[in-house]
Amino acid sequence: MKSISPMFSVSTPKSPILIFTPISQRFSSVKFAASPQRKSPSLKSAKALSTTVTVDPITTPTSTSTSTPPKKVLVPIGFGTEEMEAVILADVLRRAGAEVTIASVEQQLEVEASGGTRLVADTFISACSTQIYDLVALPGGMPGSARLRDCEVLKKITSRQAEEKRLYGAICAAPAVTLLPWGLLKRKQSTCHPAFMDKIPSFRAVKTSTQVSGELTTSRGPGTSFEFAVCLVDQLFGESVAKEIGELLLMNPADDDPKRQEFNEVGWSLDHIPQVLIPVANGSEEIEVVTLIDILRRAKVNVVVASVEKSAQVLASSGTKIVADKLIDATADSIYDLIILPGGTTGAERLHKSKVLKKLLKEQESAGRIFGAICSSPAVLQRQGLIKDKKATAHPTVINKLKDGVNDTQVVIDGKLITSQGLATATQFALAIVSKLFGHARARSVAEGLVYQYPRS
Repeated sequence: MKSISPMFSVSTPKSPILIFTPISQRFSSVKFAASPQRKSPSLKSAKALSTTVTVDPITTPTSTSTSTPPKKVLVPIGFGTEEMEAVILADVLRRAGAEVTIASVEQQLEVEASGGTRLVADTFISACSTQIYDLVALPGGMPGSARLRDCEVLKKITSRQAEEKRLYGAICAAPAVTLLPWGLLKRKQSTCHPAFMDKIPSFRAVKTSTQVSGELTTSRGPGTSFEFAVCLVDQLFGESVAKEIGELLLMNPADDDPKRQEFNEVGWSLDHIPQVLIPVANGSEEIEVVTLIDILRRAKVNVVVASVEKSAQVLASSGTKIVADKLIDATADSIYDLIILPGGTTGAERLHKSKVLKKLLKEQESAGRIFGAICSSPAVLQRQGLIKDKKATAHPTVINKLKDGVNDTQVVIDGKLITSQGLATATQFALAIVSKLFGHARARSVAEGLVYQYPRS
């Protein structure tokens, strides 16, 4: 498994410009074989990663030249697509240097995903019919997988991909619900979400988290999305690029690093459905935004996503377009049980500049309600004077900005403050929130649905 860092160019109107260097451009010694000739990799290299981020993903020097044309990747989405899977796929592959197109199989570009996140595709699937892709990667979710299955254009694209022995893959429900009816699992070992395993012929079904069989790669669910995406990076760009991607994603802490530390323990239990505010901005880290929304809504939390921009639609740090539920001004007079700031350096700075959000956070702290941040955003709380005498963690590139930062821990809880490192730790972060609000049993139940390994006690 592996980790990632923002390395994709993003330009937003009237906002700072993020310029990321695709990791593949920084490996001049790596030789990229054409997809059909590339042998299927094992996951040994993925499992071997154990280092944490050492490169600032925002300030990495930019390069505009490359000796090879960009790898082209298609990620189709439809109503009910699993948002974590779609966004993690697009984000990770873009960071590796791939030219990723998110295409809608619907009659509109804006698609409501399975957990209620509204994503805006780059184009319609019809515009992709004549393109040649190095990889076609299908996210799962229901009814999203069925919507993909019923799209004739996507069926032709993916079938041609398999016939011409170029890479294709699917995760969660999509292997069984989409690829199987298309006849694209024939003579292939494959895996999928446990709820759909009975649809795959038993002599071809395997229970590994990610399975490579020739040009086909399959995986189990949202909790295996990072491994799935990095495995695809390995096949497209080689082991060296995949290894660095894994490290930058913060996917593999050292074996002796705790996933969670808690100080000044207090209860978070409530006598009502928790009301949670997640503010977003241009440049917010999409993996963190979508993971928080998805997991908290699975736990039956009422999540409100509010844009601090003039528009409800924001352009996230690696190019994903997300539509918020409302503008931040509409939340000014509301009370939330928990306010969580997603990261992304540019996004965090834009959150910090929001007067409405600053007021809400100050009131949250004064009233003794819960608040938290991930990745770059704990530094925002520090600057606003909200974490005095509190233990906190953050992305390795910004933790030195915290007065009392805790290193080498994915999630730190101090009283009613919760912080996390970022990217691949977002799942652990969201589950820690669920555990504090509802108890360990609820968090474990949500984790099982994600196919994410979570401790029994």
